[in-house]
Amino acid sequence: MGDNSNQDPNPGTTTPASTAPISNLPQPHRYITGHNPSGQAIVHSHSPFAWQAYDNDNLAFAVPYTTSVFPPNLNDDADIAAHDRVLASGRLGLVNPRGTVLRCVDFAPGYACGMHRTQSLDYGIVMEGEVEMVLDGGERHTLRRGDVAVQRATQHQWVNTSKTEWARMMFVLQDCEKLVVGGREMGEDLGGNSGLPASGN
Repeated sequence: MGDNSNQDPNPGTTTPASTAPISNLPQPHRYITGHNPSGQAIVHSHSPFAWQAYDNDNLAFAVPYTTSVFPPNLNDDADIAAHDRVLASGRLGLVNPRGTVLRCVDFAPGYACGMHRTQSLDYGIVMEGEVEMVLDGGERHTLRRGDVAVQRATQHQWVNTSKTEWARMMFVLQDCEKLVVGGREMGEDLGGNSGLPASGN
């Protein structure tokens, strides 16, 4: 499962947000497009990712974008205003109810996040390094750069298998209908490792 010695006994501990990643991986940038008055495509805004460190600086999140309704309303930049409100609220959990979250995650060498489940359909793409996906049913799979995990509200854990190199994944989390398996509702379970509020979906 990887070296858990990097785990803080109080995983909710955070440090102030920063525009520099805590890892030695390259700083990604966000480009939001839009239209000029003639209807031609332009770059509405461009900025580096803003990072929030967790768990004694062994884990960091950046949230380049969110949506809060489906389908999103792009008229008059309503979606951009909604995203700004979500981030400013300070109440964003792993999932945004009725919407989506684009989240980039950096994992320190040997770091294992806690076992958790979100009530969402997630696309997780490995960008850098190798990450082991551990499922509560006992399966373990090593994902390498470019590999994709489609998480369907399952209990899982991410482990950076390298003892020396940081790993990075990009996630798109989409709110989903409540899932019932064998008569039991499979709701969100953050374990003790996220440092985030409950999603409330």
